[in-house]
Amino acid sequence: MPVATPVIDLSPPPNPWYREPWPWLLFAGPAAAIVAGVLTMAIAVISFDGVVADDYYRQGLAINRLIERDANAGARSVAAQVLFNPTGDQVRVTVSGEVDAGLPLRLRLVRAARAGADQDVTLTPIAAGLYEGRLSPPTPGRWHLQLEDSVRQWRISGSSALPAAGAITLAPGLTKAPAQDAH
Repeated sequence: MPVATPVIDLSPPPNPWYREPWPWLLFAGPAAAIVAGVLTMAIAVISFDGVVADDYYRQGLAINRLIERDANAGARSVAAQVLFNPTGDQVRVTVSGEVDAGLPLRLRLVRAARAGADQDVTLTPIAAGLYEGRLSPPTPGRWHLQLEDSVRQWRISGSSALPAAGAITLAPGLTKAPAQDAH
């Protein structure tokens, strides 16, 4: 009877599955999706979403009132020239149009990039159509100026770089300063 000869396998033993590249390549896609989902969830929970407001309807109504105040200023032909003193701590405003004489005005200086730098200045009448007020000197840069009456019937606005070399024009719906004021 023939004798069977043992077959000796000289090939190396197979690697365990975790030492093969293909399973890891297949796991990489779902693992990356899970990590991205966890990071997205963490960002959503930690960060503030300032775009969505709880009282969006009330804010919409307020915007409509602001638009009405701008239109009312246009109907009254209200315009102003704002002039800062050289040190920037005093402002003089010359107002034209149908403005209630004797009532104080409110000038708002708004810095888009730095909300903490915004200022509200009460302007007191010193002569017909001429108002003055004191403020902290604004930091150099681009500012948005809003002038309104104390009973909030009208509003005019404009923008300029401060400190300004000359007068800044404010008018209904004017958001850009004249070319000579921006430098």
